[in-house]
Amino acid sequence: MTLAALPADRLAALRAAVDREMPGLRRDLESLVRIPSVSAAAFDQAHVEASAQAVAELLRGAGMQDVEILREGGAPAVVGHLPGPEGAPTVLLYAHHDVQPPGEDDDWTTPAFEPTERGGRLYGRGAADDKAGVTAHLAALRAHDGRPPVGVTIFVEGEEESGSPSLGQILRRHRDKLAADVLVLADSNNWKVGVPALTTSLRGNIKVDVEVRTLDHAVHSGMFGGAVLDAVTALTRLLSLLHDDKGDVAVPGLSQAQAADLDLTEDELRTDAGVLEGVQLVGTGSLTARLWAKPALTVIGIDVPTTAKSSNTLLPSARARISLRTAPGQDPQEAYEALADHLRASAPWGAHVEVTLTETGAGFQAQADGPAYDAARAAFADAWGTQPVDMGVGGSIPFIAEFAEIFPEAAILVTGVEDPDTRAHGADESLHLGEFAKVCLAEAVLLERLGG
Repeated sequence: MTLAALPADRLAALRAAVDREMPGLRRDLESLVRIPSVSAAAFDQAHVEASAQAVAELLRGAGMQDVEILREGGAPAVVGHLPGPEGAPTVLLYAHHDVQPPGEDDDWTTPAFEPTERGGRLYGRGAADDKAGVTAHLAALRAHDGRPPVGVTIFVEGEEESGSPSLGQILRRHRDKLAADVLVLADSNNWKVGVPALTTSLRGNIKVDVEVRTLDHAVHSGMFGGAVLDAVTALTRLLSLLHDDKGDVAVPGLSQAQAADLDLTEDELRTDAGVLEGVQLVGTGSLTARLWAKPALTVIGIDVPTTAKSSNTLLPSARARISLRTAPGQDPQEAYEALADHLRASAPWGAHVEVTLTETGAGFQAQADGPAYDAARAAFADAWGTQPVDMGVGGSIPFIAEFAEIFPEAAILVTGVEDPDTRAHGADESLHLGEFAKVCLAEAVLLERLGG
């Protein structure tokens, strides 16, 4: 179903309102970016608290009622509500105010927590992921002068970048105040600059630690090497058996799904990912299937001595952390068991292998039809002047599955402000300011359409 465009005068009025509010929105976004609200436990959590307080003040300033900070044993979340006209639906707008660690200072062109504009992009940790999501929700309210045609609840989480450990408890304990007919979860991507998208599938995520042991103590490599195996060599041999010769994941029991058939060229992917010249892409099937619908497996950490601290020693144990992205629809426990079974069965030369599950997150597959999706696609077309696409995302947003479980009757729209050059989680994260303005307009138009 394709909805008719909004009356030209109403669309023009919302566009003018967003343009009017953009300087203030930019200031508010930059103020949030300056707060280093890293939710990882190794960082000062006072900044996360300060970020929550700042968000609460912004919600109050936008006319939200009953603004409060929620804590259920984890980082602070912020919620506020604005009643709509009688009989109007309620829309929940989600974002998160915590951010990833900045990494090394030298990797950033400008300081991570000092927002800086270059070439039409705003650089800074959280500028896109996801403080721009918070600000886009404010934009939608301000464009309607604090009187949208629907009831609005804004929910801003404080620990998404740490796996949302207390989100389920928040959603269950505060279900009544968070219940809505439509959930707009703003933490994803658009297809490219100039082409908006709704995210209709996400991969799940499994993390495990695998420890390999070959000795009960370290011994001299010259005296025993050649007959006795060190744990590091055994671990690297084990890790090499996780992929086949074409680069596909070689773990039996992992499923695949269908990917949206969008035109993605190898040159575009290589450019977006920064693949070095001569380095081959891996896997089989379409690029979108490899990125969105098939499992992907990455070694994200290894506990071994550094080269500077190494010695001529056969090490008794070594450990690696493995991240497995699972196809949308795969049961996380089944995926973990398949990976653990494969690692144990592949133990080289009788090495002892122990696998420990450290994190699970379910994937997401939307039923991408119905009035809310019709309204969202029409709102995107109004804002961008081009039809949106449905896309998958290879990353994982486990909280979406929790929302789907606790609010099964709600329509879930996964949106976002990012584009292929955003570099979320990496150095020089940035927000395309022109696209951000369109995101703000699209959300304001979406509230208008849902109110109709």
